[in-house]
Amino acid sequence: MLTAFARAFRTPDLRRKLLFTMAIMAIFRLGSFIPTPGISYTAVRTCVGQIDASSGAAGAFALANLFSGGALLQLSIFALGIMPYITASIIIQLLTVVIPRFETLKQEGQTGTTKLTQYTRYLTIGLAILQSTTLVAMARANNVFPNCSADIVPRKDLWTIVLMVITLTAGTGLIMWLGELVTERGVGNGMSLLIFTSIAATFPGALWGIKQQNDAAGRGWDILALVILIGVVVMALVIFVEQSQRRIPVQYAKRMIGRRMYGGTSTYIPIKVNMAGVIPVIFASSLLYLPSLISGFQQNSTAGWVTFIRRYLQNGDHWIYMLLYTALIIFFTYFYVSITFNPDEVAENMKKYGGFIPGIRAGRPTAEYLEYVLSRITLPGSVYLAIISLIPLVAFALIQANQASFPFGGTSILIVVGVGLETVKQIESQLQQRHYEGFLR
Repeated sequence: MLTAFARAFRTPDLRRKLLFTMAIMAIFRLGSFIPTPGISYTAVRTCVGQIDASSGAAGAFALANLFSGGALLQLSIFALGIMPYITASIIIQLLTVVIPRFETLKQEGQTGTTKLTQYTRYLTIGLAILQSTTLVAMARANNVFPNCSADIVPRKDLWTIVLMVITLTAGTGLIMWLGELVTERGVGNGMSLLIFTSIAATFPGALWGIKQQNDAAGRGWDILALVILIGVVVMALVIFVEQSQRRIPVQYAKRMIGRRMYGGTSTYIPIKVNMAGVIPVIFASSLLYLPSLISGFQQNSTAGWVTFIRRYLQNGDHWIYMLLYTALIIFFTYFYVSITFNPDEVAENMKKYGGFIPGIRAGRPTAEYLEYVLSRITLPGSVYLAIISLIPLVAFALIQANQASFPFGGTSILIVVGVGLETVKQIESQLQQRHYEGFLR
């Protein structure tokens, strides 16, 4: 691995791409510590310190704070992080199934993809304005840190509020531009690498925080070693499952077109065990985040539904929360796979080009067979996602590790491992083009 890295940096073109990507990552992390105009940085640090010392760190903001690399709770210029872009991308992807115009653009190749990307940018800015307005309103009412009495926004005038909204929205636009720069001039996967940077940057602090939480009981180093061991095992499991796939063999019949013979080749359709990636976890977390967000505006209320949310859905360590979380992940896994992989479309394309699965007739029987295989392989994939996502919750209940900062589980480990594998493959392909041995042997 070290030799491969050395060879990568010896290649001028690849070295420039790697250094450019690292520079963008450094700029992205720097923006996470620059406070938004109108925010009292001293008050924010005081409130963040109180959250770090408690067991319910980040509360309902855990997911958004994770994707922003901790910038959300610091209310920096990059507080919204990449979340508006992720949300916009998911919405556009779902709309391609519902709106015929979007589906037509998807089938037009590069031109249609460029148009959909433009729509995604516009929607990202719109969502950023909405989310920044909500965040500023909550900061004014001290709902971001419910248990902190410090005044985060000293000035409440309209100009200060507008300036904060504009700054947060511009920060999201800048992050989107930085991600596209990495995709064009860096090693690729710009948005994914920025998310990777946000999450990986929280690992050292999270591990040290877990150690400090258990120092009082005299088992700080023991718990830290246990957490690292769990992390290694979880990473190995995630890599194994993410690389696993069911390969359905496909045979193409020979055809004469003009004077040339086409077809007669054998290939396969790779169906991954985890075709949905991390999307179901994000959907489930976001849906369970909404009740906590709504109850946050009812701090003095004693209504039954508010009490129920605070008792069972606030921190995530109750079995009702875990059960709902698991059920939502399994549901969204099937839902997302059903809209991203269309067996009828695949079967029709195979029939059009003379392909068939050995032993299965072309057309509708092929689509039914693909549906059968897809439903069977999606079940273990959804259970796998649920197990990985429950690790922080179980860790919180067993070793009193902060579930919001527990690094080796849930969304964080899925994204870090997935993006890491994809980046290594891209660098490997570029090394192979230069006749190098690369990373993977």
